[in-house]
Amino acid sequence: MGLPQIEFDNSTELSDMRLLGMCRDAAAGWATGRITLRVRYSRSADFSGTCFYTDRRILVNLGRHLAYPYLMGTLLARAKTIGRHWYKPVYSLELKNGYEVVLFVFLHELYHLLVRKARRNTRQKESMCDRFAARYLVDRFGATVHDEQGRPVTRDDWDFQNVEGFVEAARRRRPGRPSPRRQAEPLVSSGAEQLLLFPL
Repeated sequence: MGLPQIEFDNSTELSDMRLLGMCRDAAAGWATGRITLRVRYSRSADFSGTCFYTDRRILVNLGRHLAYPYLMGTLLARAKTIGRHWYKPVYSLELKNGYEVVLFVFLHELYHLLVRKARRNTRQKESMCDRFAARYLVDRFGATVHDEQGRPVTRDDWDFQNVEGFVEAARRRRPGRPSPRRQAEPLVSSGAEQLLLFPL
């Protein structure tokens, strides 16, 4: 499967070649079109990301102050109910370095693009975006997921959605291979999606 075209600009101290290679590998096989990726240091936040649908532009901000390994708060956990109320515990993904933090944010924002490309409803997909990114980091780099008490979490506790299948229509097709037929969901979106921060 071909690598995506990424117009890349990195103003951090991370290696351009290594970071771009990681992002290209992670996005391989998805029919995103040309992506513009900007990586820079944040002013104060640990990290943040923004996805602009109209021009397929992804901005990733990385905290210069981060110490590693870094525990990134996520929305991976299943929702829990207490009486009439529900909440989501904050599961943390342990990341070894800045490359992995940037890659997680990039993949989170990329999934927003894939949801739109697949003509799915783009609303309330933050948990799926986190699962898409976490699956890659766990499988490729051995990242580990922890609960709120710092205990390792089994994969079944957080990896319970077919996030790739949900955006199958956005997968790059081999020549002569037909696209899957299905009824598209209504497309509802704004011009951008932003990765929200969940402090630990």
